[in-house]
Amino acid sequence: MNLSPRPRPAGLAPALQRRTLLRGAGLGLLGAAGLGTLAACGGADAGSSTGSASGGSGSLGDLSIQLSWIKNIEFAGEYFADSKGYYTEAGFSKVNLLAGGSAGTAAEAMVLSRKAHVGLSSPTLTGPAIVNEQAPLKIIGTTFQKNPFCLVSMEQGKPVRSTADLAGKKIGIQTGGNEQIFDGFCKANGIDTSSFEIVPVQYDPSVVVSKEVDAFMAYLTNEPILLAARQVDGQPIVPVTLGFADNGLPVVAETFTVLQSTIDEKRDFLKAFLAAEIRGWTDAVKDPAGSAALAVNTYGKDQKLDLEEQTKEAEAQNTLVVSDDTKKNGLFTMTDALVEENIKALEQMGTSITAEELFDLSLLEEVYEENPDLITG
Repeated sequence: MNLSPRPRPAGLAPALQRRTLLRGAGLGLLGAAGLGTLAACGGADAGSSTGSASGGSGSLGDLSIQLSWIKNIEFAGEYFADSKGYYTEAGFSKVNLLAGGSAGTAAEAMVLSRKAHVGLSSPTLTGPAIVNEQAPLKIIGTTFQKNPFCLVSMEQGKPVRSTADLAGKKIGIQTGGNEQIFDGFCKANGIDTSSFEIVPVQYDPSVVVSKEVDAFMAYLTNEPILLAARQVDGQPIVPVTLGFADNGLPVVAETFTVLQSTIDEKRDFLKAFLAAEIRGWTDAVKDPAGSAALAVNTYGKDQKLDLEEQTKEAEAQNTLVVSDDTKKNGLFTMTDALVEENIKALEQMGTSITAEELFDLSLLEEVYEENPDLITG
């Protein structure tokens, strides 16, 4: 079966900008290379700082952040933190925002190889790396409070509004990590996978428009918006979504993954990073149009992004970033209940791990204790 990338159809240029939390062979990179090999290939310790860790202009040295996907709207907070000088004010001399992509190296591998201090990822990737590869990693915060994955279908086709609607349908699932996430979704809901057909697809939702599949595994903040801008049979498409977060898989996303050794040895470095990120994402949440402009005109200029579509994605993305809990406790925080939900969801997906093994939210707690003004409500 040919699974090479499909040509982009007219009007869907941003479609392949989609990110999957377990894209490609992310964990395979760890398994194939081994932790020792990865650690050796990065050169100097990316967790080290040049000068003191007390802040001040450039005192912390360079900061490298491995993004989970290409430079689109998903990283608006990082763009604001960079363009407004928040990283510099926190003490970093230079910031490298390293783009990911469909053929990119997993964030975990980049952090383990010390080519990045922080990797944007998900428990669905970091958890298995810790359990299966004994990777010395921890998650220190999360941008998205909700699982952004969904199944998107069309009102004009065979809509999938509930898990019961899966029966008899053709469901497009991207080969690789998304299969594991979808399998976890099915297990969490007691779904009989023999009741429908899984069709391997790429990341282009045009297969829903052409009705090659009835529903497509997608990001709530991306493909439904792309589809709504299209027409079928001369009528605007009406997307229908079935969110994973509200159906058994409440895993967070765009998490900050770091080495345990960086936590142990460069705590101030990571706290400075978190403080700058909070300021950047606070601005991004307040200004979706400004977020889109940074993505389209500056950081993702080579991606030929659409300003209107990116603005809509920024607005939708904010519903994943901000919750009642973050208004009370601050951006990136996780309540004990949310942590436990994630641990249970990972168990459903076949990864048994404790909260202590996966998360260390103490740095974020210290940042807010020391800077209570960063909680903006």
